[in-house]
Amino acid sequence: MKTIDKTKSPYWRARKIFLFSAVLCFCACDSFVEVDLPKSQLTSGTVFEDYTTANAALVDIYAKLRDNGLLSGTLFGLSAQLGCYTDELDLYDSSDKATFAFYTNAVLPSNGNVSLFWNNSYNQIYAANAVLEGLEGSTWNTPAKAQLKGEALFIRGLLHFYLLQLFGDIPYIKTTQYKANSTVSRMPEQEVYALVIDDLKAAHDLLAPSYASSERVRPNAFAVQALLARVYLYKGAWKDAQQMASAVIDNTALYRFENDLDLVFLKNSTEAIWQFMPSLAGKNTDEGTIFIFESGAPPLLALSSALVNSFDLNDLRKSHWIKTINNETGTWYCPYKYKESQSSGSSKEYSMVLRLSEQYLIRAEARAALEDLTGAREDLNKIRNRAGLSDTEASNKEALLQGIIEERKKELFTEYGHRFFDLKRKDLLSVALGTKPGWNTAMSLLPLPEAELSLNPNLKPQNPGY
Repeated sequence: MKTIDKTKSPYWRARKIFLFSAVLCFCACDSFVEVDLPKSQLTSGTVFEDYTTANAALVDIYAKLRDNGLLSGTLFGLSAQLGCYTDELDLYDSSDKATFAFYTNAVLPSNGNVSLFWNNSYNQIYAANAVLEGLEGSTWNTPAKAQLKGEALFIRGLLHFYLLQLFGDIPYIKTTQYKANSTVSRMPEQEVYALVIDDLKAAHDLLAPSYASSERVRPNAFAVQALLARVYLYKGAWKDAQQMASAVIDNTALYRFENDLDLVFLKNSTEAIWQFMPSLAGKNTDEGTIFIFESGAPPLLALSSALVNSFDLNDLRKSHWIKTINNETGTWYCPYKYKESQSSGSSKEYSMVLRLSEQYLIRAEARAALEDLTGAREDLNKIRNRAGLSDTEASNKEALLQGIIEERKKELFTEYGHRFFDLKRKDLLSVALGTKPGWNTAMSLLPLPEAELSLNPNLKPQNPGY
C-alpha cells in the first residue's frame, strides 16, 4: 500500500510557510504599502502583538496575491491562462506545456497550472485564517485591528469565490487546524456562495469607506461592495447585485469614469476601486510585461483576430486598448490597456483588480433581469458612449442581455478571466468555443489536481470529464 506524505498538502505547506514568509516580508524591500518594519526575526507569539507586525503579515498575503496567485498579472495568472483557454488570446510560445494545454483545451488533472491555482489559493487562504486567528488572540484593540480583520475576511471570501468559479464544489477553509483541513470535503455551490457572502458582509462592516492611504491598494468598504455585486450577479441575486453596484457607482466623490481611455489603468485612476501596487519602486505591471510586444511575430501572446474583429471600427477601445504590430510577414495585436512594459522612474501603472466600469455592467445586467429596461440601457450606454459608440438599439430584455455580454467581452478582455466566467454562467461556453480543437462541455470546470485527490480522498469525485 502506498504511503501518502501529508506534509505535501497545501494546507500543511501553508502552515510551515506562513510565519517564515511573514518574517521574510519584514526584511524584504516590498513597496506594496509603505510600512517601517523591524529587521529582527519574529516568532509566532509576537507576530500579532501590535499593528506594525500584524499589518506586515497581511501585506505579505497581498504580495503573494499579486505575484503568485490567481490574480497575478504573470503568465500563470487568470488573465493569461483563461485568455488562452477561451477565445481572447493566441499562444505563440508553446514551451510551457501546462499553458499550452490551456490553449489547446487539453488540461488534465496533472496540469501544473491547475495545481498552482489550487495550492497557491489555499496557501493564501490559510495565511488569511492565520491573521484572523492571531488578531482574535491579540490583546490590543483599535480601529486598525478591525481594518486588518476586515481585509483578511475580504481575501478569504475573494479566493473562495474564484475557486468556486474554476472548480465547482470546493472546501471552504476557515481554520488553520491541519487535521481538520487535511480531511475536508467539498461543499455544494450554494453553501460556498453563502459562506463567501457571510465573509464579505462581515468584512464590509469592519472596513472604513475611505482608503487607508492615498493609494487604492488596500480594499475599503466599497471594494467589498464591488465584489459582492459580482458575487450576487453570478448567483442570480439581481436585487442585491443592483444594490451593491449602485452603492459604488453613487459614490462619485471617490469613483468617476475616466473619459480618456488612456488614463483608466494608471495608478490611482478615479475608476480604480482596488489595485495592486508593483513590488518595486519604478516597476509597472506584470500584465504590461507579458502582453506588450514591439515587433512580430509575438514572443509569447497576442490577441486573437476573432476578438479584435468583433470591435466596431469606431470603437475607441480598439484604438486605445489594442496595439497593432505589422511586418512583411503578418499583422498581430497586443493588449494595450497597460502601456508600460518596462520599469520607469516611478511606477505609472498599477494592476487593476476592481474598477468602476464593471459595476455599471453588473447593474445593467441586474436591471435587465429585473425588467428595468430603461435603467439597463442607461448603464449600458454609459459604457458604450465612453467608447465612442452610439446608444444601444436593444429594445427588449433578451436583446439587452445579449448586448451586455457583448459589451463585457470588449470592455473587460484579458482582465482576470471575465470572458470565461461570463460564458460559463450564461451557458455559452460551447456556443463560443465549440470550434476550438479539443473543446468539450466538461471544460466548464477545471479538474481538481490529482495530487490533492490522492492526499485527501474526501475531495472525490473528480469533476466530470476528467
